[in-house]
Amino acid sequence: MNQVSIIIPAHNEKENLTRLLPILGNLPTSCQVEIIVALSKDNNDGSENLVSMDNIKFIRCFGKGRAVQMNTGFSKSKGNVLVFLHADVLPPNSFLIDIMDTLKAGYDAGFFSYRFDKENPWLNINPSFTARDGIFTGGGDQCLFIKRNVFNALKTFDENQVIMEDFEFFKRMKKESVSYKIVKSDLIVSSRKYNNNSYLRVNLSNLLLIILFRCGCPSKRLKELHDRLIRAPHGNDISSFNN
Repeated sequence: MNQVSIIIPAHNEKENLTRLLPILGNLPTSCQVEIIVALSKDNNDGSENLVSMDNIKFIRCFGKGRAVQMNTGFSKSKGNVLVFLHADVLPPNSFLIDIMDTLKAGYDAGFFSYRFDKENPWLNINPSFTARDGIFTGGGDQCLFIKRNVFNALKTFDENQVIMEDFEFFKRMKKESVSYKIVKSDLIVSSRKYNNNSYLRVNLSNLLLIILFRCGCPSKRLKELHDRLIRAPHGNDISSFNN
């Protein structure tokens, strides 16, 4: 039987985890599922005390960065299918079925389309790009799922990539011709970044960062620029710029 490991990098995400974990625990599936919450080194909100279930494990990471958290979660996982899900993203009811159907169809990996948790004409623009291949494909909010042996062959996430580790990994996927599919079954993504920043500011920042990334700008410089341009909600370090 297939086993799926859902790996969730988190930094002071207690509120989001309180909502997400019960949903994951009740998804219809025919496979075994383990959930690994990889807490940041500086997480201090008591998230690890949220639940006590056999298939949910909280681990503390000692390095910094989302790549470190996801790799640490991977190292503690057992599944032959890996799913990397952000704590503020909610899956559809068909989430696990969609993943297994995609892999059974012969793909090695995949992503999901998404929509925001708020109805807004401006916020409807970004999700329209996530249902097809394009410049923003591969971002973490789209939830990468991938066969374990393929992830291993690609040598996991680059822990020197302190921002845009998801895009860097996707770049290697494409270079190695890893087959993937975008599943058109929407995740629900938090729009919290827009609570502190205008739509125009976020998206101009996104565009600038992706251009600089493709031009080879060092990730530490990209992180500095991101942190100057985008104000994060209190207590959170939002290094993904997909939303």
